[in-house]
Amino acid sequence: MKRVIVKVPASTANLGPGFDSLGMALSLYAWIEMSIADKTTFRLHGEQMKGLPTDRSNLIYKVAQLVFKEAGVHVPELHIEMYSEIPLTRGLGSSASAIVGALVAANALIGSPLSEDKLFQLATAWEGHPDNVGASLFGGIIASAWDGERADYVKLAPPASLSTLVAIPAFQLSTEKARHALPSQLSMADAVFNIGRSSLLVAALATGELGLIRSAMRDRLHQPYRAALIPGMAHILDHACDHGALGAALSGAGPTLIAFVDKTSERKEELEQFLLATLKKEGIEAETRWLEPCKEGPQVIIEALAGGASPLLMDRIKGEIKR
Repeated sequence: MKRVIVKVPASTANLGPGFDSLGMALSLYAWIEMSIADKTTFRLHGEQMKGLPTDRSNLIYKVAQLVFKEAGVHVPELHIEMYSEIPLTRGLGSSASAIVGALVAANALIGSPLSEDKLFQLATAWEGHPDNVGASLFGGIIASAWDGERADYVKLAPPASLSTLVAIPAFQLSTEKARHALPSQLSMADAVFNIGRSSLLVAALATGELGLIRSAMRDRLHQPYRAALIPGMAHILDHACDHGALGAALSGAGPTLIAFVDKTSERKEELEQFLLATLKKEGIEAETRWLEPCKEGPQVIIEALAGGASPLLMDRIKGEIKR
């Protein structure tokens, strides 16, 4: 008998022009503990976990069962615990981190019969796009593509001087609602614009040419159509660089906004105040967090369950939780 504890990073997707294809892991985390049990039980920690299912309709349980089915093993009863510091439905990959954490934990629980690539394929098919799940699974910056059957990716190491600032509005925005705001067709000019910007952004990040990010993060594919859902967003994307950012984008489907920043910048406080003031002017309260690119994917601990009480998940991770 054993238990598995997985620590999995958050992610930001799209990075401006790379819709459903570019993602980056961030230094914000979720923890999932999983063990085989006599009866399926859940312990979900934290205020934001309230209201989530604590039966077999829970996402973690369903994804774990997908792993067991693929591996040809039968594990119907599980004990699952989870704590996440990744805000839900804010555009920071909370669902992707849960999917990746569940896949990795379930696979480790049965001896890791599924390859990392297989886990990536399962995660992409479940999520519907590879950017967030790829970033959380592999860490770093991910350039990816999915044709509905297979996902492929390349991992880039984040430039050493790259940092990020996120502004997280105090309201949720579902991915479904954000996708409904998008048009069904685009002009050839807009498609060509985004291909160029996305290619330039990947090259800039791969070579460390951070001065190109301002131009490379421009987008015509999704951000202009989602701007109405997040008052102040258009102004922030247009003017963040005037206040010290290298570039700015909507993080995933939003409503979180992310600015790329040079670690050596002396204008960090100015940028932070610009983001908060712009949103506040629109009546939106928000919190800001400085996050680093996370270079690695999930961290896995496997422990034997001996007789007597085992340390609780929250006791194990309390020194790692940011707030």
